[in-house]
Amino acid sequence: MASRVSLKTKGKGGKGSKGSDEKSTTQCLKEWSTWAMKKAKVVTHYGFIPLVIIIGMNSEPKPQLYQLLSP
Repeated sequence: MASRVSLKTKGKGGKGSKGSDEKSTTQCLKEWSTWAMKKAKVVTHYGFIPLVIIIGMNSEPKPQLYQLLSP
């Protein structure tokens, strides 16, 4: 009893396959852009104040950290 290998493709074959590829590509692009925007929002939220402090520490006349944090 020899096993037979079958080369069947999943999904619709023929003319409709190109449209589904484009649809999946646009869906992937939408998912990726949504993911990237969520990550960018988090990075901006938690990185803004430290960025301001670092820029302030590198300016002339070199202030101390408590001078930057006090009003």
